[in-house]
Amino acid sequence: MFAVHLMAFYFTKLKEDQIKKVDRFLYHMRLSDETLLDIMARFQAEMQKGLGKDTNPTASVKMLPTFVRAIPDGSEKGEFLSLDLGGSKFRVLKVQVSEEGKRNVQMESQFYPTPNEIIRGNGSELFEYVADCLADFMKTKGLKHKKLPLGLTFSFPCRQTKLEEGILLSWTKKFKARGVQDTDVVDCLAKAIKKHKDIDVDILALVNDTVGTMMTCAYDDPYCEVGVIIGTGTNACYMEDMSNIDLVEGDEGRMCINTEWGAFGDDGALEDIRTEFDRELDLGSLNPGKQLFEKMISGLYLGELVRIILLKMAKAGLLFGGKKSSALHTKGKIETRHVAAMEKYKEGLANTREILTDLGLEPSEADCIAVQHVCTIVSFRSANLCAAALAAILTRLRENKKLVRLRTTVGMDGTVYKIHPQYPKRLHKVVRKLVPNCDVRFLLSESGSTKGAAMVTAVASRVQTQRKQIDKVLALFQLTQEQLKAVQGKMRTEFEYGLKRDTHLLATVKMLPTYVCGMPDGTEKGKFLALDLGGTNFRVLLVKIRSGRRSVRMYNKIFAIPLEIMQGTGEELFDHIVQCIADFLDYMGLKGAQLPLGFTFSFPCRQTSIDKGTLIEWTKGFKATDCEGEDVVDMLREAIKRRNEFDLDIVAIVNDTVGTMMTCGYEDPNCEIGLIAGTGSNMCYMEEMKNIELVEGDEGKMCINTEWGGFGDNGCIDDIRTQYDKKVDEGSLNPGKQRYEKMTSGMYLGEIVRQILIDLTKHGLLFRGQISERLRTRGIFETKFLSQIESDRLALLQVRRILQQLGLDSTCEDSIVVKEVCGAVSRRAAQLYGAGLAAIVEKRREDQGLENLKVTVGVDGTLYKLHPHFSRILQETVKELAPRCDVTLMLSEDGSGKGAALITAVAKRLQQAQKEK
Repeated sequence: MFAVHLMAFYFTKLKEDQIKKVDRFLYHMRLSDETLLDIMARFQAEMQKGLGKDTNPTASVKMLPTFVRAIPDGSEKGEFLSLDLGGSKFRVLKVQVSEEGKRNVQMESQFYPTPNEIIRGNGSELFEYVADCLADFMKTKGLKHKKLPLGLTFSFPCRQTKLEEGILLSWTKKFKARGVQDTDVVDCLAKAIKKHKDIDVDILALVNDTVGTMMTCAYDDPYCEVGVIIGTGTNACYMEDMSNIDLVEGDEGRMCINTEWGAFGDDGALEDIRTEFDRELDLGSLNPGKQLFEKMISGLYLGELVRIILLKMAKAGLLFGGKKSSALHTKGKIETRHVAAMEKYKEGLANTREILTDLGLEPSEADCIAVQHVCTIVSFRSANLCAAALAAILTRLRENKKLVRLRTTVGMDGTVYKIHPQYPKRLHKVVRKLVPNCDVRFLLSESGSTKGAAMVTAVASRVQTQRKQIDKVLALFQLTQEQLKAVQGKMRTEFEYGLKRDTHLLATVKMLPTYVCGMPDGTEKGKFLALDLGGTNFRVLLVKIRSGRRSVRMYNKIFAIPLEIMQGTGEELFDHIVQCIADFLDYMGLKGAQLPLGFTFSFPCRQTSIDKGTLIEWTKGFKATDCEGEDVVDMLREAIKRRNEFDLDIVAIVNDTVGTMMTCGYEDPNCEIGLIAGTGSNMCYMEEMKNIELVEGDEGKMCINTEWGGFGDNGCIDDIRTQYDKKVDEGSLNPGKQRYEKMTSGMYLGEIVRQILIDLTKHGLLFRGQISERLRTRGIFETKFLSQIESDRLALLQVRRILQQLGLDSTCEDSIVVKEVCGAVSRRAAQLYGAGLAAIVEKRREDQGLENLKVTVGVDGTLYKLHPHFSRILQETVKELAPRCDVTLMLSEDGSGKGAALITAVAKRLQQAQKEK
């Protein structure tokens, strides 16, 4: 018993001594946590450098865009071919991806050798060999009669400008084929395949093996957005935000970046970490000074690193009694598989003895312990370095997503990771220590990068098909110059119809006289009340105008109009309005004052004088009964009488569009057009009295409220109305009415978008084909969301958040499509506005017999104010369609309430002048 204890003690002591000896010799290879955090920070800086347009040329970590923009979503299906070139063997694979929902993949594959004379010979012979192997595989599997998409896994650094192209930057590992560097490898392969007349393949994707690994794992785990290979070579890829990739146009979505991290340190950034052994290994390699990070990590080099260390230790008399063998002097005699075998938990020491003996050495027990520890230090350093770089990528992902804590999956592959008994455990542990705020799952890629190339091809094929379908829908909203000119011409015709007595009743654009006959001249003064009714809010204002200085001060209060009042009786609506006026007068301490009042009433009215307005029909969701066909000024007077608290002098009833024109006309005498682009859509302008057949007299001008929202109610623009416009119209309160308004105004744009999203989802093109209850809800997609989603400052992450608020769980790709849909709908609206406005400015130019017209348009409305691109597109369209008109768009600062007060003031001034006459 004592002897056993003595032996155990002797062995432990021996082990400790040997470990200490090795540790002293290799102390440079032991990396502290502090050093690893430092390497992590250096790698983050290198990534940033690689992503920048100006810094990329000098960056050692190339951060190559792969043009892989989407990971599998489970809806992929079909048959795909895949080739894998880059390791010690070449593989051809047929992948059958099953119907949606099952995520089932069946594979058949064949390995072919890659002889040295092929991989180090002539480039064209290499690709001809690959094409021969592919033809052989297709013949064996009976695939010669089929046209199949193919993905090529090519595990060398390539610069891509699209998914199906790759310019080889440099060979790595053992490959050295001549004449391939700086050429497109897809083109080389396609030419070689063309020589085989009996096979038909379409190369859809060139994929780095790391990307293939990520895609394979992402098919099983949608959280996977990083791929790492630790095999013959080492590399990593991850999904980066497009807005951070300077080398590729566009800011939308994400793209997989192939880091090519093997070259980290090629610029000297790791010189303090590299040891004499690393330098010796590098000098004896095929590519001295290149891939320095890879040479400290990957399977091609770990065995050689161990051999160099053992030889040095033997020379120093620290191993094998100072004896060396010719095998120990021979490059490549210790391979990574030997290192893995020596580190095995129980049989490691026995394996070490056997391997050393095969090298012609006579190791002692102490030698075996020491050699085993050398292997541990070399492979542990490899895992540490990998962990530091991976931790930098995970930190970047977390920061991109602005998360406190990241949940993600890393797809792993490569022989070192797979066959080394301790490697995965060590790597995982160090990663978790370096990034404690990331919950990382490591997923082993079962069928490697070749299946990944097929998955990239399957995704590319799915995205291609989906893209065509989405583009088909968006094309419906893209109006040509001819179509816009036609809208302009038809609008002009409707203007003429509306102005003429004989055709007025048939016109869809009503061209209503407003009896506003003058613009402000700056002499207006006094206190005025203004009311503003036109949406879900009602405003009461006190406006103080001072003459001469064009100074206006306003005090206002906003009151809500509940739905039950909007759609109740007329009496209830006007009683509610008077209640709001009473509250305001109380609030302002004006209870007994008899003030002149202007009433902005933003609905189509037929006027016979400035203070008489008969409601033609409700729009914008109002439905109060017993109002249509009635004089709303009388209804307001009746309601004031019923309340019997105060009396007001109602001087003018004004449309909000006219109010907008007046407000801007007060600032700019050139303004004689008013435009509203908000909840509703309308335009007014100053017309020559001689052209208005509905009103007596030929002198001077009068403002015409076009009520152009009804344009097209006679079917004249049905050629540009889409199925979605028709759906929105059918579901509205007034089907068949206000068709132009329903294609252009804020009340309806969000609803058009919702109808498109439902249709795209039904076809499996959005939200994984799942129509949520929220998406079925009318009115959920408010127009303000369009403005937010289309904002240039908004990253896709924020778009996803908006969609999540709406109960729509979107992927990055979904968010891009939603943004495109919003853009198409709002662009068409702005162009249609532009066509209408071009019709009126051209009419004014011709009526005045001018070569060129200079005019200001007063504009108001939330769509115009809040949408990031609306005003620009509107302006561009007017310029294209009316090139001889110089049109300035002026935003009405204080809206239609101030306008109503100004109209009242102008009417008072004109009344006074009339009296004096």
